[in-house]
Amino acid sequence: MTVVSVLLIGFLTGIGLIVAIGPQNALVLRQGVRREHVAVVVAVCAVSDIILIGVGTAGIGVVFETAPWIVQVMRWGGVAYLLWFAFTSLRSAFGPATSMQLSTAGGAAPPVRSAWAVAGATAALTWLNPHVYLDTVVMLGTVANQQALPWVFAVGAMLGSLVWFAALGYGAHLLAPVLRSPRAWRAIDAGIAVVMLLVAAKLAFAF
Repeated sequence: MTVVSVLLIGFLTGIGLIVAIGPQNALVLRQGVRREHVAVVVAVCAVSDIILIGVGTAGIGVVFETAPWIVQVMRWGGVAYLLWFAFTSLRSAFGPATSMQLSTAGGAAPPVRSAWAVAGATAALTWLNPHVYLDTVVMLGTVANQQALPWVFAVGAMLGSLVWFAALGYGAHLLAPVLRSPRAWRAIDAGIAVVMLLVAAKLAFAF
């Protein structure tokens, strides 16, 4: 296979694994609609995936196979964090309307959290989710090492992650005109809470 074809396969595989709506994507979408520290969120998600894909391609995925207790620790840590995030989303959904409504003057959500707080929340949703390790480290790492050019495949997957998160974060603002009402933001926060609860339940009972 050519370098370009391996790169394309890695690109499509990387996008395929992260395109499903999950806690990470839900946060990127929310911040994108709010236009609140979008670059920070996209950077944290993309850099995290690049690190994890690189680790998996280097063959470290075998650690998770030989030490399953590590996965269990991450599993329950992820469940706890997802439940907390769901609680905060529900609190926001049923809280004061002014905390959710978009600014009618500039069409952008006023920043309610610092860049560090947003980066911390994004990193926690990424690194406390065991499925991130299973998908990027174990699965992508395994597939990459089955290729004739494993690192070309890995670079393709990394590019796929970067393109996806950038498109999701910066494209979400197109929804802003229809999301100026408090009711719309209540629906978004409630929907995010449901996603978090479903992922937490999957982590808790699907292993």
